[in-house]
Amino acid sequence: MSPAQALAATATPRDGTLEVLRERGQREVFCGLTGIVWLHRKMQDAFFLVVGSRTCAHLLQSAAGVMIFAEPRFATAIIEERDLAGMADCHAELDRVVDRLLARRPEIRTLFLVGSCPSEVIKLDLANAAQRIGARHLKGENGASNSEGVRILAYSGSGIETTFTEGEDACLTTLVPEMAAEMPDAPLSLLMVGTLPDIVEDQFLRLFAELGITNVGVLPARRAGALPAVGPNTRYLLAQPFLGETARALEDRGAVRIDAPFPFGADGTAAWLSAAAATFGIDEMHLNRVIAPGRERAKRALERYRPALEGKRITFLPDSQLEIPLARFLATELGMIPVEVGTPYLHRAHLAADLARLPEGTRISEGQDVERQLDRVRADRPDLTVCGLGLANPLEAEGLSTKWSIELVFSPVHGFDQAGDLAELFARPLRRRDVLRI
Repeated sequence: MSPAQALAATATPRDGTLEVLRERGQREVFCGLTGIVWLHRKMQDAFFLVVGSRTCAHLLQSAAGVMIFAEPRFATAIIEERDLAGMADCHAELDRVVDRLLARRPEIRTLFLVGSCPSEVIKLDLANAAQRIGARHLKGENGASNSEGVRILAYSGSGIETTFTEGEDACLTTLVPEMAAEMPDAPLSLLMVGTLPDIVEDQFLRLFAELGITNVGVLPARRAGALPAVGPNTRYLLAQPFLGETARALEDRGAVRIDAPFPFGADGTAAWLSAAAATFGIDEMHLNRVIAPGRERAKRALERYRPALEGKRITFLPDSQLEIPLARFLATELGMIPVEVGTPYLHRAHLAADLARLPEGTRISEGQDVERQLDRVRADRPDLTVCGLGLANPLEAEGLSTKWSIELVFSPVHGFDQAGDLAELFARPLRRRDVLRI
C-alpha cells in the first residue's frame, strides 16, 4: 500500500457535501506585517521596508526579538504627524529613505515596500512608487546588469481585511511576475512553494534528490538570483496552506498544482512526497525505500505523545489557516478529537485532501465572529483550544487550556524529523495544566 493509499484509508467517507459554518463578525487577528519576521530570515539578500506608524515598528521589533545592536533586514519608514497633516510630500520622503537605505546597505538585491493600515499609507500607491524608484535603482551607477541591480517590489501587509499569514501570500505573489519564463523545451520541474526554515527545506530537497527528482526550485528562493523559472512544465507543491493568491499567480504562468495533503506528521509528509513522486513517474518501491527511514523515525517520535493526546478534544479558532491540516494530523496520527476546526479562509481545492480525512462530525467554520465562537468554546469545554494571543489569556482565566496558534507558524513543524516537535507543541499545554492541578 502506498503512503497516499495508507493515509486515504484513515479517512471517513463523506456524502459529498461539506457543511461549513460561515462566520462574518468581529475578528481577532495579527496583521500581515508579522510575516516579515520569517520572510526576512529566509530571503538573505532582501530587505523589508514597512511604510507605517510607530505601532508597526513596535510590532516588528517585539515579534522579531532582534537585539538592539543587530542589523536586521527590515525597518519602518514612520509616517509622522507632518505627513498626516499634508505638510510633506510622502513620495519625496519615501524616495529619500530608500536612497539612504540602499546607500548604506549595498548588499540588498530585493527591496519590498510593505504597506500598512494607517489612512495616509493606504492612500499611497506603493506599487507605482516601487516602479518609479526601481527604475532608478535597478541598474547601478556603472550601468550594472539587472541581475546586479536592486529589484524593488511592493505589497500590502495591512491587517484590516486579512489574517497575518496572508502577508507571506502577498509577498510571494509579487515575486511570481519576476520569475523567468520557462524554456519551451524545458524538462518537467518541481517547485516547492512556501517559506520553510532552512533545515526543513534542506531535508525536503535531499529527499527529492534521493527520489530522483533533481530539477527542483523553491519559492521564495534564499537569494534573488536563485529565483527559479516557471511555465507549463512546472509542477508545484504547496508547503503552506495559506498561499491561495500565490498559487493563482503561478497557474496564470502555466504551472500546475500537485494535489496532496500538507506535510505534517509521518503520514502527511509521506503522502505529500508520494504525490510528487507519482507526478514524476517514480517507482513506488523506490519511493518506499527512500521515505521509510524518515517515516519510521517520525512514527516512533509520535508514539511518545500518543498517551498524552489520544482521546483529548481540541478546538481550533480561526487564525493562521494552518488549522485544517493540523487537525487532520492530530486526528489521524495521534487520535485527538477535533470538536471545531475554524479557519479564516477555507480554500476547498487546496485543502481537499486534508478535509477528507477529518473525522465525520467535525464542526468546520470559516471566517470569524469572536463572541459566537467563544460561546461555543465555553459550551464545548475542549481539553485544548488553539487560538490567537489575544484570546488565550481570557480563556486560561476561565480554566480552559490554550495553545498560541502563532507558535505553530514560527516553529519548524513540517516533515518527518519535526513530527515529534509538532506533537510536543500540543502536549505541552496539557502537561502544564496537569502540573498546575496537582
